[in-house]
Amino acid sequence: MMTPTHNTPIDTDQERTIGALLAPDILELLEENPEAIPAETDELHARDLADVAQALPHELIGPFLSALPVERAADVLEYLEEELRAEILETMNVRQAAELVTEMTPDDRADTLETLEEESAEEILQEIPAAERAETEKLLAYDPDSAGGLMTTEFVSVSEDISVEDALAAVRRIARSERREAMNTIYTTDPAGRLKGVMALRELLAAPEGSKVSDVAWQEVQTVPASADRAQVARITREYDLVAVPVVDDNGVIQGVVTVDDVIDALVEEHTEDVQRFGGMEALEMPYTQIGFFSMIGKRAPWLAALFLSEMLTTTAMGHFQGELEKAVVLALFVPLIISSGGNSGSQATSLIIRSLALGEIKLRDWWKIVLRELPSGLLLGAILGTLGVARILLWQNLGLANYPHPNLLALTVGFALVGVVTFGSLAGSMLPFILQRLGFDPASASAPFVATLVDVTGLSIYFYVALLILRGTLL
Repeated sequence: MMTPTHNTPIDTDQERTIGALLAPDILELLEENPEAIPAETDELHARDLADVAQALPHELIGPFLSALPVERAADVLEYLEEELRAEILETMNVRQAAELVTEMTPDDRADTLETLEEESAEEILQEIPAAERAETEKLLAYDPDSAGGLMTTEFVSVSEDISVEDALAAVRRIARSERREAMNTIYTTDPAGRLKGVMALRELLAAPEGSKVSDVAWQEVQTVPASADRAQVARITREYDLVAVPVVDDNGVIQGVVTVDDVIDALVEEHTEDVQRFGGMEALEMPYTQIGFFSMIGKRAPWLAALFLSEMLTTTAMGHFQGELEKAVVLALFVPLIISSGGNSGSQATSLIIRSLALGEIKLRDWWKIVLRELPSGLLLGAILGTLGVARILLWQNLGLANYPHPNLLALTVGFALVGVVTFGSLAGSMLPFILQRLGFDPASASAPFVATLVDVTGLSIYFYVALLILRGTLL
């Protein structure tokens, strides 16, 4: 196994990757003895070799991959960052690129071609052997974020009618003759290819001699259709502790499996998109450090503009009550307190509901249950904040920090306004995800900034109307 040479500088804060440490040695080997690279890197994981490749000058990544055995180079290629992988493949000649892509697992092969320019992808696809090409075209036909787009066709299945010994022999032949990404789970099928059962490889090995596969396999198999979205696949994986989820067609014929590593990748991607939407922007298609400057501005500016225009409604609301503010300037002191409390309560409710929808804990039809839960929650939370607000105003007055004519009425105004604003914020924040999902939008679009904007405008109206009611004839 290659280790850093004495001349390789090692960062004492341990922030440098294996790739950064070994890149100088690889550069030296590329220049003096490229044939030695396979032996020198034989014990390194493909992920670490990808780090090495990414630490090299881009023009040398191709020669580095060429120095490795084809299967090894394909494994390294799978771990490269998406944009870099596409760049490397497009700089290779078509035959070399096709050779590498062919050695990838079917799902990674399809994902890789998906990122290339259409013309380049088509040229590479035509150079791939017929069987792999048909397999790849089938996967490319699915939505990338669906179960069909995530699945691999490298799974192991046996007939339900054969004996355990024959099944073990078949699994052994498959393992020796070809690679299978999902080898730990064995699926049983009927003569038409319909999925009938599932068992772990361990269960097959431990099965009594002479028994049939159908006697060993579990008949209750959790499946998903090819059109299922990644959230549904992740939910099935989590709820049933699966390492792979079988994907079936309308007739129940198994088409492939989604392995747990792909589920994790999909979850990370979905979580990243949701977090970005929570921040009030369009989700990025690539990592922050890789996206172009103007592309990033294009993702952020429209949402900021929409939020800006929405917040102008707050100014309109303030203008509507300008006369009251001129008569009782003291009311303006508590505007930030009112709108922030409503926005915070709305953001809390939105976050809770979006996450519950994503996890399948609640459905669209459960909206009324949420109303019945959030209404008393909002009232109680508002009462807590209102009590704190009342105490603050009365304490402020008693400390002599200000001299307001009617501190008790002012305290009641702020207290009751907080109850109303927080209750409205909780209800609005909890209902927005349902409304957006009902309209066909991603509930994550009900991000905290939009909820806060909505509650800002309504919160001001509630505050001033409460003030008109309680303070009429006194300050006003």
